Amino acid sequence: MAKVLWSGRLEEKPEAEAFAFQASISVDRRLALDDIRGSRAHAAMLGKQGIIPGETAEQLDRALEEIARELESGSLEIDPEAEDIHSFIEGILTERLGDAGRMVHAGRSRNDQVATDFRLYLKRRVPEVCDEIRLAAEALLDRAEEHAGTIMPGYTHLQRAQPVSLGHQFCAWCAALVRDLGRFSDALVRLDECPLGAGALAGSGLPLDREKTARDLGFSRPSLNSMDAVADRDFALELAAAAAILMSHLSRFCEDVVIWASEEFKFINLAESWSTGSSIMPQKKNPDFAELIRGKSGRSAGNLVTLLTVMKGIPYAYDKDLQEDKEALFDSLDTVYSCLRMFRGMMASAKFNTDIMEAACTGGFLEATDAAEYLVKKGLPFRKAHEAAALVVRDCVDAGQRSIGERTLAELKKRSEYFEADLFGAITPAACVAARNLPGGPAPEEVRRQIAALRTEVRKRI
Repeated sequence: MAKVLWSGRLEEKPEAEAFAFQASISVDRRLALDDIRGSRAHAAMLGKQGIIPGETAEQLDRALEEIARELESGSLEIDPEAEDIHSFIEGILTERLGDAGRMVHAGRSRNDQVATDFRLYLKRRVPEVCDEIRLAAEALLDRAEEHAGTIMPGYTHLQRAQPVSLGHQFCAWCAALVRDLGRFSDALVRLDECPLGAGALAGSGLPLDREKTARDLGFSRPSLNSMDAVADRDFALELAAAAAILMSHLSRFCEDVVIWASEEFKFINLAESWSTGSSIMPQKKNPDFAELIRGKSGRSAGNLVTLLTVMKGIPYAYDKDLQEDKEALFDSLDTVYSCLRMFRGMMASAKFNTDIMEAACTGGFLEATDAAEYLVKKGLPFRKAHEAAALVVRDCVDAGQRSIGERTLAELKKRSEYFEADLFGAITPAACVAARNLPGGPAPEEVRRQIAALRTEVRKRI
């Protein structure tokens, strides 16, 4: 077993299996470069403050820089039997520099070191996720522009409801992604504080310059309270929640895709490169990528529950339970990142059976609301208009008719004298969509306005 940072206090050490149980190197190894960056800033500050000799600070900086280069090139491999990435890197420093390497930890605990590394990593990783959200949203907006006037049924309760456009649906999906982008961006603002100098929980009696360290590491500020600095994992919870919400959106989008790809709907034709076959049924073309994205949403929801459960019962300051924070959040961010990339490629290459989509707007009485609103425009109170349109639908059903347009004007007038011949032009699917040109509606010009507005939001950067 490698020498551990806390070896001086305990004469007996955990057995190998127990040591491996409490070790975190398999998870936190991805923090290696962030740990080195934090240590370089900390060592520079120690030298500037006279806590360690200036030449020792420079020696530490050069050695840490060399370790980073070796890790990036692969010439130095992380020891899988190390306790964690922090002790591994400090151990390498000590091997190479002797007592100079042992000076790097002055005024620092693994508690504030881990919290700093975690935040540094997220300041790198979350913008990558945000970029993927932007790219997925842009892909949807490109398809929305292409299909601003493509008429299709809108659904409530998975029942045909009213005519909309495919572009309108894509804008709806994109609006959800814009909110997701906002959540991740907001979380970045709140996590942008530096815990270094908080120590185990009570800071340090050494004359540390926390402002300098925070500034050198690119943080906007040092953490306000040393106890909160090491106890806080709100940023992990917030990002896990943002990931879970985003994955719930992707899951819902993919549920639509799976339904649209069915033989019963035939609205969408997924590219073969975004489909799979069956091991036994030669004819099958399955929307497996959409189904996998839908399925992976459960991982992010589970990770959020894991973190909430970890955090709810631990006393304030650092507890070993907090070691569970990174594995859950790393998995959520990795899942979101990969699912966004898959979703983007799948939707960018999909083809739509526009004739089938438009034909699906005829039958099912999707024009019933427009018939009622027609009567309102003629002066009939809405509740009476609603009742008249409902009775017309009932008449159609009894007569085996599939749309209000199949009734004669005389038959319609039996339900309301307000019906006139111009009704028939007002209740075609295209007319129903065109009439809904209020902000947020599915009319083609309004959809194009939404696309422009959404592009502006997607391209904003904090």
